[in-house]
Amino acid sequence: MSREKINELYLNVPTFFKCPISMDVMKSPVSLCTGVTYDRTSIQKWLDSGHNTCPATMQVLHSTDVVPNLTLRRLIRVWSDSYLLRPQSHASFNNHFLFDSLKKLIMFTEDDDDVTERVSVGMLTSIVEFAKVCGENREALASLQGFVPLMMKMMRKSRNEIQVIELVVVVLDLVLLEKQVIKQLIKLITDDSVHVFDTIQSSFSLVLQQGGLEARTSAARVLETLSSLDNEFRRMISQSVLLKHLYHLTANSDPTDGSTDRSVGSALAVDAGLSALIAVSTSRQTKKDLIRYGIVTTCGKILSGRETSVKVIEKVMKLLELMSTCTEGRTAISEDENCVQEIVKRLMKVSTQANEYGIGVIWSLCYMSRDRNAQQAAMKSNGLTKVLLVMQSNCSGIVRQMCSELVKVFRVNSKSCLASYETRMSHIMPY
Repeated sequence: MSREKINELYLNVPTFFKCPISMDVMKSPVSLCTGVTYDRTSIQKWLDSGHNTCPATMQVLHSTDVVPNLTLRRLIRVWSDSYLLRPQSHASFNNHFLFDSLKKLIMFTEDDDDVTERVSVGMLTSIVEFAKVCGENREALASLQGFVPLMMKMMRKSRNEIQVIELVVVVLDLVLLEKQVIKQLIKLITDDSVHVFDTIQSSFSLVLQQGGLEARTSAARVLETLSSLDNEFRRMISQSVLLKHLYHLTANSDPTDGSTDRSVGSALAVDAGLSALIAVSTSRQTKKDLIRYGIVTTCGKILSGRETSVKVIEKVMKLLELMSTCTEGRTAISEDENCVQEIVKRLMKVSTQANEYGIGVIWSLCYMSRDRNAQQAAMKSNGLTKVLLVMQSNCSGIVRQMCSELVKVFRVNSKSCLASYETRMSHIMPY
């Protein structure tokens, strides 16, 4: 296939026309107080979810008002109309050419294992760019029967060709949540789960160790989805070297390091790594392995970050709550005074979900285990007052009961602190 034809496989959309959240062409661009522009629907969902930061810069928003970017909207409209007014739409031509090529590839490679000679890096790059344009393109790719088996075969046959495997992983990440792709993937797993897992383990290990940040982030997202689709697959991931690679992705990505683009990419990597670790942390052995790697210290460092997003904090709290359900986890958390104090400091400052996960950790350590180190660390960070405030907030009944039990523990350990509380805040006294 010639380079000219490869370059025509997708419609080249200017980067600043795409929403940083959805990566689709913006229909109604609006700007935040940080100056970053998003599609109105995407940023509204972000804000309605309780986030108080700009997704691209991770800056805390002093105002959540959005301002229509009329200039950009006019530019997008002119750009879009320039294709629609042509006798033969360039986009339609690209779509037709792409699908024609993919259908032939799928047909040719059904009985041909030498797939790497037929699918070039250029074509994979074109597929990635095509999938990034909009949701409709991703749905169209997902509708191609045999598309997922083709991608899996590419991974298996490419062996140590990191560039090819990276592109395949990114493609899978872009289309994996489409129903048709999930059906194809489940069928592959059902037919030969061990063989599929061996391919994924070797390929994803290579990407997580040597790949670029985007590909490593995509790998974590794909592994999270696979874990939720199949219990046996989740067990295999948690018992393989992939668990350690996912931990390193979470621990070694620094959202505050380097340029804005690097910071945003690192934040997405941490978010994806945390989600994957939560998805696979269902057994005690998995939790023990993560604790041995140093997940508690890593979580404490993430919580102490000044520009950490709401979403990431919630996931850190959730992961720590999972760790606190086993003896080894409670011991590791109680021995890390910084981690305990950061959990308490974040209470009532992030979201209701973060509050409930945080209380779950503190309750496991201070009430269930009666750990003196954890109790003292929590009290140093004004734990009693924080627990009382959570108790009076819009929390669930179970969390309110946990708070009540924690107040009793803290009262025994710090009568002087409680006396101060009684004189100034007696109107919300739980007794």
